Amino acid sequence: MSDDNNTETLPLDAWHRRQGARMVPFAGYQMPIQYQGIVTEHEWTRQHAGLFDVSHMGQLMVTGENAASALEAVLPGDITSLKPGRVRYSLLMAEDGGVLDDLMVTNATPWIPAEEDEDGNVVVEGRWGDPAYYVVVNGAMKWDDIAYLREHLPDDVTLTHLEDQALIALQGPAATNALGRAMRGVPEELTFMQSMHYDFGELPLRISRCGYTGEDGFEISVPAEQAEILANRLCAEIEVRPAGLGARDSLRLEAGLPLYGHDLTAEIDPVSANLTFALSKKRRESGGWMGHAPVMKALDGGSTRFRVGLTLDGRLPAREGAPIFVGDDQIGVVTSGGFSPTLGHPIAMGYVDAAHADEGTGLEVEVRNKRLPARVTSMPFVPHNYYRGS
Repeated sequence: MSDDNNTETLPLDAWHRRQGARMVPFAGYQMPIQYQGIVTEHEWTRQHAGLFDVSHMGQLMVTGENAASALEAVLPGDITSLKPGRVRYSLLMAEDGGVLDDLMVTNATPWIPAEEDEDGNVVVEGRWGDPAYYVVVNGAMKWDDIAYLREHLPDDVTLTHLEDQALIALQGPAATNALGRAMRGVPEELTFMQSMHYDFGELPLRISRCGYTGEDGFEISVPAEQAEILANRLCAEIEVRPAGLGARDSLRLEAGLPLYGHDLTAEIDPVSANLTFALSKKRRESGGWMGHAPVMKALDGGSTRFRVGLTLDGRLPAREGAPIFVGDDQIGVVTSGGFSPTLGHPIAMGYVDAAHADEGTGLEVEVRNKRLPARVTSMPFVPHNYYRGS
């Protein structure tokens, strides 16, 4: 469905409005920016659990015997060694080394249980089904990503857009307890960057232990027509409240996580973006992926700018586009910024010349025609609380 502003509506649109959400256009959709207030929802997620609707994201399934190697032609991550149920952050690459999008890839190859006869004898052993990779891309880029992938994937690999799926993120330190009461055993089966299929009554779900807030949490893919059932069940838990786009943005900024279209663009390479962890050692050496040569050149000292964290004094935040100076020379620009509710002062991310990217470097950011002192700070600004197992 679309509204009068040519923006699509989410499957949970009516549900959000009943919860008192203020809706705004974002990435082509009407989305809830807040319910009780951005800071309130930010702090609730840090202390308890926030429920975020991220159904604007693109959910794709890539299938076929050669699906992993086909994805490796456009991603710098090691996909062929990704075990079933594992999730990996990666980058969709252009030929010139620019980042077209950042995304999550899950090996969703299904396990087919053994078949038994009426006497309980195994007649067909359990086995893995046909290779399948579940890919989640940014909402604002999904149509471009789909077109790009269809152009570059071989004919024997199938790309399916899961348009009838909603995506709900449950994030925060209490997410585990809340989900555990709703779906017994799920949290215990998953650690950070693991995923599983789960039948919740008649709701077939894909549950992944990941998210974009820096907190422990889960992303749950659910058939769109049944999303409200899931949202109501999770919000029935005392720790869970709905949270909007505003709190999601302030949380991911504190976590030092880039937002595509702001901190990442097609003009920025992974090295400049400080995302070299997404370039697996094996793939750096073997190559064979789009943009390999220019990215290796950047990795070998060819980057002239880097994404850095910035801490500002006072309470006036630096927003996207604010110029960064050393003396009279502009040496960078802010790409994301705001006031950190957790830290009690402004923080930002931006790109600065390589000569000024070292931690502790003193800079100035121009905000409302004033130069504000800033210093380069390591990220994340607030430590991540991902659950990696005991």
